[in-house]
Amino acid sequence: MVKVTVKIRKNSYEKSLWEQEKLVVGIDEVGRGCLAGPLVTAAVILPRNRTNPLLKDSKILSVDERHKAYKWIIQNCHYQLGIAHNRIVDQYNIYQATKIAMKRALVSLLARCNDPVGAILVDAMPLELENTGITDIPLYHFYKGETKSSSIAAASIVAKVTRDRLMEKYEGIFPGYAFEKHKGYATPIHREAIDALQESLIHRKTFLGAFLDKGHSDDTKSQQTLW
Repeated sequence: MVKVTVKIRKNSYEKSLWEQEKLVVGIDEVGRGCLAGPLVTAAVILPRNRTNPLLKDSKILSVDERHKAYKWIIQNCHYQLGIAHNRIVDQYNIYQATKIAMKRALVSLLARCNDPVGAILVDAMPLELENTGITDIPLYHFYKGETKSSSIAAASIVAKVTRDRLMEKYEGIFPGYAFEKHKGYATPIHREAIDALQESLIHRKTFLGAFLDKGHSDDTKSQQTLW
């Protein structure tokens, strides 16, 4: 069997549906690979026929670019957040917690939008919407969705900026972990803090257990992509 890969031009869904006077929802998440803190998802609807050159994958933008893009989004777009705290991650696992948070953001956004929505675009994650009451809107998911949709890119930016700000606030509540620097990822400074202070109330016990069982590997990238 030959696998056929269909190349999707960026914003092809948006442009097609905008011509039909319909809107598009983009959904993305930030924080899946962290040892501490919440998973944050966002759902964003761009204004019809409008975008911004800064709407790219949040990870490749500078801090200043992300904040400029975030300001444009909150001033011009409809958006909602879905947050799953560390206890939800521990209870359901990261995959299920991501779906829970994405559904929260989506349902909340659609409840506040009166204009017709023609598609829901999700970065990588397939969502089942049977229990949400959303049955008449096509849903598509793509790997590296931020490169294929400005709606998904906007969601990644909102989620990233929101989560970074939360982690910066947590440093004031749980001093000594340097959350404002590593945002909860398994960096060397975070590992040193865990050794010195043990876990905090916002650490993910299931992630931390796997991390400690691996003997504090120095391979930070592998830690960030395990989950």
